Amino acid sequence: MRKYRAAIIGATGMVGQRFSLLLANHPWFEVTALAASPASAGKKYRDAVAGRWAMTSPIPEKFADMTVFDAEADIEKIAGMVDLVFCAVNMKKDEIRALEKKYAKAEVPVISNNSAHRFTPDVPMIIPEINPDHAEVIAAQRKRLGTKRGFIAVKSNCSLQSYVPALHPLKKFGVSKVAVSTYQAISGAGKTFDRMPEILDNIIPYIGGEEEKSEREPLKIWGSVKGGEIALAGSPVITAQCLRVPVSDGHTAAVFVSFDKKPSKEEILQAWAEFAGEPQKLGLPSAPKHFLHYFEENDRPQAKLDRNLENGMAVSVGRLREDILFDYKFVCLSHNTLRGAAGGAVLMAELLAAKGYFD
Repeated sequence: MRKYRAAIIGATGMVGQRFSLLLANHPWFEVTALAASPASAGKKYRDAVAGRWAMTSPIPEKFADMTVFDAEADIEKIAGMVDLVFCAVNMKKDEIRALEKKYAKAEVPVISNNSAHRFTPDVPMIIPEINPDHAEVIAAQRKRLGTKRGFIAVKSNCSLQSYVPALHPLKKFGVSKVAVSTYQAISGAGKTFDRMPEILDNIIPYIGGEEEKSEREPLKIWGSVKGGEIALAGSPVITAQCLRVPVSDGHTAAVFVSFDKKPSKEEILQAWAEFAGEPQKLGLPSAPKHFLHYFEENDRPQAKLDRNLENGMAVSVGRLREDILFDYKFVCLSHNTLRGAAGGAVLMAELLAAKGYFD
């Protein structure tokens, strides 16, 4: 695999910082540009994130003295330096849509962590193990944009990465109804405990827009490419509640599910144990060896113990049992800034690279 030159757009934010750590020694991607808001532009990266570095690992030395570009004003300059960009900006949705479209029209593939384009019909929203075939819609998107190389691909909401992967292998039994409550870490809001004192000894029962995303986005992920766009799946019916909890990293989900044809507990466990997707078959650098890990212990998975499983790229499942209202219930966990955000975007980029979309 050749090395592709990449930029991190929104490099100073929490997800941008995570991108910098994941890409510092990546075998396929070499970061040649960092970009952020005008307030950071022109500064050395170490100065731009001074007092804001939220990662437990230090700033990668290779990026510390890189000068930060202006994400909007320097698009043409950045486009001449890279083969793709990873985008994780903190702007209004209409501004993000416009920015990502400008990069794509400058013939730069955009791998986006943002939600702005998730329901643009010809923009694929890819969880690499689940719907890699949605990359096919990129040809139609390029035709609309008038580009040869440029396109936009997005990752889904971070909370979905905990429970949708566990439901996916069960679709063969006819998943009909799902109720899910997610217990979401503060890093999902770009916060650390010292910057979010209101979460200490507290649970906040509302995260703006999160429940709507949790109910709608899986239907695009499970949809199909038709006529140059992605048609949403008609089922299952999903209802969600999303709560912010005093956890640094790791989104937990309590899932209740009913089926058209109720499987046995053994059939569900077998489906999880045997499931592997394209990243595992292709041996992509960031792919977990086993996507889904089931814990037999009643008190697992736990965010503190299990969020970093397989470098934070695996999904943990536990407590499968029958339910009196639904057929079954279980608990899931994923690392929200790794599998759920930057890591999921890097894995998607690896998938697209392996399939030639950056060439």
